[in-house]
Amino acid sequence: MTREEALALMHEYTQSDALRKHMYAVEAAMRAYARKHGEDEHAYGIVGLLHDFDYERYPNDAHSASEEHPSFGVNLLRLRGLPDAMCRAILGHASYTGVPRETLMAKTLFAVDELCGFLVACALVRPSRSLADLEVSSVKKKLKDKAFARGVNRDEVHQGAAELGVQLDDHVRFVIEALRPMESSLGLGSATP
Repeated sequence: MTREEALALMHEYTQSDALRKHMYAVEAAMRAYARKHGEDEHAYGIVGLLHDFDYERYPNDAHSASEEHPSFGVNLLRLRGLPDAMCRAILGHASYTGVPRETLMAKTLFAVDELCGFLVACALVRPSRSLADLEVSSVKKKLKDKAFARGVNRDEVHQGAAELGVQLDDHVRFVIEALRPMESSLGLGSATP
């Protein structure tokens, strides 16, 4: 699947600008980790771009292991020929599917998913509304504030770094740096009204 095909599919199923931006952020973080580890940047990027494409239509509030998000999306991706390792990575980012995260790709997706959303939230409350001056210490302080960005699962942020085998500080720093070059496309920095 080309990036253009993945992007078209994501846009077909996702109308929410915020959710689209989230998937762009996860794509960027996935590509950065792929480069770091000498992995397939294209495959990692596609997984990041498509991991939540079915979430808006099939949100799965009941956390079904086989219905709605991400199972619906993965079934469609399989029909379109997406390789099994990529499909399993997408399934594994939702712990309730019961699909183990056995590959580096799957562990990376799980590790960056919640963190990307949290970092954008942290940037949005800064006077600069930017990732440029966001520090790891500020992110860690916000992680302890349960009232801030309540939708972010803090346990998964910590678990993701542990599964990836990196220190939380290093992981946060790496993902911030991965997102900085694209912050304007995330609605951050000087592009923000």
